[in-house]
Amino acid sequence: MKAIALFASAALLSACSQLPVSTYADTPIQFDPMSFFNNQIHAEGFVRDRSGEVSRYFTAQIDATWDEQGGVLDELFTWSDGEIQTRVWQFRKTGEQTYVGTAPDVIGEAEMEFAGNAIHMNYVLDVPLASGKSIGIRMDDWLYQVSDNSIVNVTAMSKFGFSVGEVVLTMRVID
Repeated sequence: MKAIALFASAALLSACSQLPVSTYADTPIQFDPMSFFNNQIHAEGFVRDRSGEVSRYFTAQIDATWDEQGGVLDELFTWSDGEIQTRVWQFRKTGEQTYVGTAPDVIGEAEMEFAGNAIHMNYVLDVPLASGKSIGIRMDDWLYQVSDNSIVNVTAMSKFGFSVGEVVLTMRVID
């Protein structure tokens, strides 16, 4: 019982220690979804398992449109094992720098908040398994706009508070 209580306390403390997105409010680059997400975007990245080993690579083409009320990110992924996957995000504005998003393979709603050059999203992705079943994986996305035309994204993936891996990718506006 002590081990369970210790683990639960550690998990709770690590969840509380995350920086708020407002930490990045005064960065020189200021993310503007209507500017960045009104473009064709190319993404590329990889997935690492919990041991750190890269398990898959991908590229994605994103048709992004955004206005004062929200936006759509229509994503087409091509995976290194040949799998083709699509995801269409629908975002609606809920505050000055907050949105909620939905997609067919997202359980519930994704919460998005941005400040300065940082964007934080938190959601549960319904990931299909080889058995034909699926599993809900918590996605904790941190995106950082590093130039007018590029974003670097690191996503921690977890289940029941345990790390199951991460996704690392870049997004670049296609000129």
